[in-house]
Amino acid sequence: MSWLQALILGIVQGLTEYLPVSSSGHLEIGKVLLGEGAEVGGLTFDIVVHVATVLATLVILYKEVFWIFKGLFNKPVKKGDGLLSYLNDEQKYALNIIISMIPVGVVGLCFKDSIEALYANNILPVVGCCLLVTAALLALTHFYKPQAKESISPLHSFMIGIAQAVAVLPGLSRSGSTIATGLLLGNSKEKLAQFSFLMVIPPILGEALLDFKHIIAPSAEYLAEHAAAEPIGLLPLLVGFLAAFISGCFACKLMIALVKKCKLLYFAIYCAIIGCATLLYTIL
Repeated sequence: MSWLQALILGIVQGLTEYLPVSSSGHLEIGKVLLGEGAEVGGLTFDIVVHVATVLATLVILYKEVFWIFKGLFNKPVKKGDGLLSYLNDEQKYALNIIISMIPVGVVGLCFKDSIEALYANNILPVVGCCLLVTAALLALTHFYKPQAKESISPLHSFMIGIAQAVAVLPGLSRSGSTIATGLLLGNSKEKLAQFSFLMVIPPILGEALLDFKHIIAPSAEYLAEHAAAEPIGLLPLLVGFLAAFISGCFACKLMIALVKKCKLLYFAIYCAIIGCATLLYTIL
């Protein structure tokens, strides 16, 4: 992989991780379009650019992250009845994030390898179909607008987590699925983008650690699959990391503003066009 290919793929990852158009789908499309060399160091490169986008989230939403961690150690004041009444606002927010992680944790630990094996040798048709599903979800948020609720409930957190778990499929946008699900459930758009971006931090880091395990302690299956793989250089990794981080910071701020204005129909149209083009490419 050249530094230019790494730059382009890093920018693609950074922008599309937050914009509701599927980063994994665009990375696969980008690798095909960039041609020879773009697949070199695939898993290592993917880990690096995904970690870069997590750091971008922490930089842009550092106030919210600090607010959560600071509140976790505050003594709660009981308000009302029920178990949740013993938790303060920060602890309730952290609990919702933990609840949202349950579905993606189950899928990631138990089914991820099996799911990836289904489309390992024919990924572009899956990307095209899933982009069309993403387009449909985003379009629904434009036409169906339930009355907004004041806060995200634990049940809704779990349902949004299910949407994130399904988005393990390439082309099904993680941010698009979670934000669209939250909006369709009637959650406040002002709070939803922030929650959607914060809830993906633990799963992305967890996925990166699981993938990194394959690199430092590869199984026999992994070695057989990547026996002829060419190692990636340090320069492409550094360029990809910086490109993903800088573009990720920009896209994160942009997406929060867009969700507040709820103008997601344009992304639905974009995903529909790219999805159709990808399917046509696989046929022709």
